[in-house]
Amino acid sequence: MEAKAISKYVRVSPQKARLVINLIRGKSVGEALKGLRFAKQKAAVPILKTLESAIANAEHNQDMDVDALVVSDARVDGGPSLRRMKMRARGMADVMRRPSCHIRVSVSEGGDRGTES
Repeated sequence: MEAKAISKYVRVSPQKARLVINLIRGKSVGEALKGLRFAKQKAAVPILKTLESAIANAEHNQDMDVDALVVSDARVDGGPSLRRMKMRARGMADVMRRPSCHIRVSVSEGGDRGTES
């Protein structure tokens, strides 16, 4: 069985969020929570909230044992970019893109620990 949680339209670059999500993929839930709590990147906060939501979903909706949970799948997909104008010299303007991402975390009980690396 598997429980998942999704966070959409998170205002973090997908490239930077993938660096953080690679740290937790395939680890036990306790190790992943510890790693995210001490990570200094901005993307660690929404990923931590998504992981905690997936753990709560597994515990309450599917009656899984929290101590046996493993992060079976964790991925970051690109979301829409906000486009803003930045004024430049001589009446010109540049487009600034502010990216967003969608975070998906799935947890399952201990049997799938060695499949992801």
